[in-house]
Amino acid sequence: MLKSDSLFYWGFVEKRLRRPPASLRGARNPHVHLGMFRFQHTGILATFFNKPLGKRRTHLQRLALLQTWLDEIFPGHANTLTPASSDASFRRYFRLAVHDTTYIVMDAPPDKEDCRAFIHVADLMAKAGLNVPRIVERNLEQGFLLLTDLGSVTYLAALQGDKADGLFLDAIDALITWQLATRPNELPPYDEALLRRELNLFSDWYVARHLKLELNAAQRERLQGIFTLVLQNNLAQPTVFVHRDYMPRNLMVTTPNPGILDFQDAVVGPITYDVASLFRDAFISWEEEQILDWVIRYWERAKQANLPVRHDFTEFYRDFEWMGLQRHLKVAGIFSRINYRDGKSHYLSDIPRFSGYIRHACRRYGLLTPLLKLLDEIEGAQAKVGYTF
Repeated sequence: MLKSDSLFYWGFVEKRLRRPPASLRGARNPHVHLGMFRFQHTGILATFFNKPLGKRRTHLQRLALLQTWLDEIFPGHANTLTPASSDASFRRYFRLAVHDTTYIVMDAPPDKEDCRAFIHVADLMAKAGLNVPRIVERNLEQGFLLLTDLGSVTYLAALQGDKADGLFLDAIDALITWQLATRPNELPPYDEALLRRELNLFSDWYVARHLKLELNAAQRERLQGIFTLVLQNNLAQPTVFVHRDYMPRNLMVTTPNPGILDFQDAVVGPITYDVASLFRDAFISWEEEQILDWVIRYWERAKQANLPVRHDFTEFYRDFEWMGLQRHLKVAGIFSRINYRDGKSHYLSDIPRFSGYIRHACRRYGLLTPLLKLLDEIEGAQAKVGYTF
């Protein structure tokens, strides 16, 4: 149990902020004491000691605030915290055990994150009949939410063998339910300014910071020209509610299925965005024949539900791929940014997946050939011949 009701522990902890004691380095003990804090999982220790000194202090201060808040909610009850997950933002999640009940605690520093968006979208999704965490308690001033626990089995962990079809069909049905709930003046628009800012992450963080390249004037003009073509397609698509990160890592295997997480950035935008997120995933790849099958299933069900999808599947699939291209360029930039800005280096290993997605789209559509040539120039790769539509 994390405790923070004694003042003397700060000096004790400060002496150990620069380097953990030998007994803690590489420790496998399930319970480790540091000052007045009891860490229930070595994952918290690993996260803590990998941070710079200033961030360690902030980390401890946030934990102290969090435990004080939880002690107010559950007075006199023993509780334990273990890491649940973290994401590409500044949010962290812990699993809280109180007797036989578990909860999820969101730690969203209010100077960097706004819990109100999460609360609003959770309400919209729940009213639509979707399975999302229910908010049990909130502390917006300090940036804490206490949520119901949807379990620990993600789609990403469960997508094996013949389970994928059933799981994805459930995800398709839930997505259609979300899109049918669209109504005006509830969510911000996924407009040209936001879409273009996201695309510029590719040049600012992937090209300039990760590849350490400065594009010349001709290359910059070529890249911006491609961005404009991509945005013209994206902005011409019908608009619906968009989760904006609807992928297997954010879907939980639950009853009813799926449980949906990480929806706080929802907007109103292109209808193919969440479809592209689901099937051109950041952390798992599928053969195109399989992707085609799932996208067709979505398209058929969306038409039956009277959603505004293209009547011709070839046109819809083109929209799907061009929308996916915007997302892939953006994510390559985001994964680079969170490595160099936030120190989360494990995301870099998935950038080649996005480079493959980008090249796949460029080889298929002639209008994107300039981007393929630019990638060859900046990545030093050779273009491959592929079939086209």
